[in-house]
Amino acid sequence: MITFLLICAGLVLLYLGAELLVRGAVRTAVCLGVSPLVIGLTVVAYGTSAPELTVSIQAALEHLGDLAAANVVGSNTFNIALILGVASLICPISVGVQLVRQDVPVMIGVSLLCVLFLWDRRLSRLEGFFLFAGIVLYTAWIFYQAKRRPQPAAIPTSSVLPTGGKKGIWLAIIGCVGGLLFLVAGSKSLIVGSVRMARYFGVSEVIIGLTIVSGGTSLPELATSVLAAIRRQPDIALGNIAGSNIFNILAILGLSSLAVPYAAPGLTRFDLGMMLATAILSLIFLRTRFTLSRLEGGIFLCIYAFYLWRLWPK
Repeated sequence: MITFLLICAGLVLLYLGAELLVRGAVRTAVCLGVSPLVIGLTVVAYGTSAPELTVSIQAALEHLGDLAAANVVGSNTFNIALILGVASLICPISVGVQLVRQDVPVMIGVSLLCVLFLWDRRLSRLEGFFLFAGIVLYTAWIFYQAKRRPQPAAIPTSSVLPTGGKKGIWLAIIGCVGGLLFLVAGSKSLIVGSVRMARYFGVSEVIIGLTIVSGGTSLPELATSVLAAIRRQPDIALGNIAGSNIFNILAILGLSSLAVPYAAPGLTRFDLGMMLATAILSLIFLRTRFTLSRLEGGIFLCIYAFYLWRLWPK
């Protein structure tokens, strides 16, 4: 019962922390006069990955390499196979040319890089440096494109709050700090509960990381993409997933291995292959009329169900 409560408390704190952090960061950016496009492409997209970031870094610091790596690999598979599957069942996802020709191919390239770096089930500081350098370059490229081709960005209405002058910016900063504290507390609670559950049921930490932890830390992406599909905003639904998956690999694996180089012996090449395969399949599906249909969404859900069946010990 205590283990179950720790996991539930961790998931709730992670969700609330991500919500507070994204809202506070957006409000701070608005108060400081940052353009809506930059807010949408950086703060909102990266903010939904804050739970994965705190969990993986905390796990690396506690020498739980399996959990740190499995959280990212599992989250990326979850994001595409389950979240895009559910979102496209709600509303077929028709996307713009830029996402299909630029962002999704970048996501595939980054996923391939992750497979190459984790092929030996280790991440060194040098590999972490290259990964983190990648997110810096990618973010700089987003800023460059925003400056070169200015256009309005769609930002979730729940994230855009009135500024309220000096009082508004102080509330925004308090929200950011509170969100970070919730994320740290939530990640600690989730890790402790997950390790206890793994030991209680006799399964490996990597399986818990690939399923419960990765699914829990992807709750912000799930909420954002499903809400975007309901509101008929397909670009947000897919753009959120592509941006989060890129951030998960480059920033989270990069920062966690920079903090503490670690090994993930429980992570299999099948897990890495599933992550890469779903990324490639998303591009194949989207290349057909630039739309992810309900049938293709159903295929994604069947793939994720098969993955869970294959993953869980019989």
